[in-house]
Amino acid sequence: MVSGHRSIGDTEKAVRAKLGDLPVHHQQMAAVANIYRAAATVRQHFENSVLRGVELTWTSFVVLWVVWIWGEMETRRVAEEAGISKGTLTGVARTLQGRGLVARSTHPTDGRLALLALTPAGEALMTHVFPEFNAEEGFVTDPLSDEEAVSLADLLRRIVVQVETHGEDRRLELLNGQDPHPRRSGRRPKG
Repeated sequence: MVSGHRSIGDTEKAVRAKLGDLPVHHQQMAAVANIYRAAATVRQHFENSVLRGVELTWTSFVVLWVVWIWGEMETRRVAEEAGISKGTLTGVARTLQGRGLVARSTHPTDGRLALLALTPAGEALMTHVFPEFNAEEGFVTDPLSDEEAVSLADLLRRIVVQVETHGEDRRLELLNGQDPHPRRSGRRPKG
């Protein structure tokens, strides 16, 4: 019987067994895999706990957070700050607007651009939900000392800065200066 959830130890053991003597960066692979696994686990925990009560997804919370912190912003900047595509933002913003949490308006000097701002209801929601969200941040990092939490945040920040600073050059190097192919869903082309 195949389990739907394997422990992190089981996964690491299976990877070592599968890769054997392949010349790979095992420690770095484990670090990146655990970044992904930790992010997915934390996201799922938040969506099934504090965000469930206010009917928010992780992505909708992040959009609200970005606009709450930075104030009214152009939609493409919101998408960039939230780490999502403009298309994803369109759907999330439409939902949040329908709930009366954000307002969309036309940019005052460029009618092609749209702005997002929190409504009073959106401000009230974030003021209410953020302390609960932050309490869960405390819960998921409880095994860490304050010093370890600061160290982890610094280490992750260094990874982000590495990709933000050098990622584009690396992409161009790996693709021989070519633009990447369009993303595919994994399905075979029709016809």
